[in-house]
Amino acid sequence: MTREIIAILRGIQQHEICEIADVLINAGIIKIEVPLNSPDPFATIARLVEHAGERALVGAGTVLDTDAVKRLAGIGAQMVVSPDTNAAVISATKAAGMLSYPGIMTPTECFAALRAGADGIKLFPAFKLGIDGLAAVKSVLPVGTKTYAVGGVGPANFGDWQAAGITGFGIGSGIYKVGFGVQDVATRAHDIVSAYDKVFL
Repeated sequence: MTREIIAILRGIQQHEICEIADVLINAGIIKIEVPLNSPDPFATIARLVEHAGERALVGAGTVLDTDAVKRLAGIGAQMVVSPDTNAAVISATKAAGMLSYPGIMTPTECFAALRAGADGIKLFPAFKLGIDGLAAVKSVLPVGTKTYAVGGVGPANFGDWQAAGITGFGIGSGIYKVGFGVQDVATRAHDIVSAYDKVFL
């Protein structure tokens, strides 16, 4: 079973990426995103692809333009996550054979993302759209649309989001912040996976 949890490792550096990735994978989180506003992100992602690309779905977050998409394709990334809905980024991502998860806040953005070929949509910031907002949006989306809540979500409210129809979650500071050690991440990953399994399994 693949858990629909994306670990967002904002600020992570090359020297720690492999150990942190191993901890996440061992806990059962196999979707890992390095945002492009992290230090030297392309080099970090390339290292992660080399280290764990066969065990995890490796991608980038905060992807804002097609030049970044091309660089990511060139280093073997498999997933592109954005904070916004940019049809050019989505199209370039799909043309390069990668998964596309753009950020949305409105039905208009949802449908623009899906028409451009997005594999799923990222509700960001989820705490602003809210669970009622998700339920309303889901009522008009095509059946089977994958939705991911990012921002203000965590083990304490997984059940509420699941009841409203969410597919999965992107977890940032709840799983990794600059300064967290391997054990910090391991503990958080275990708690997140345990809560997810109780709700979704």
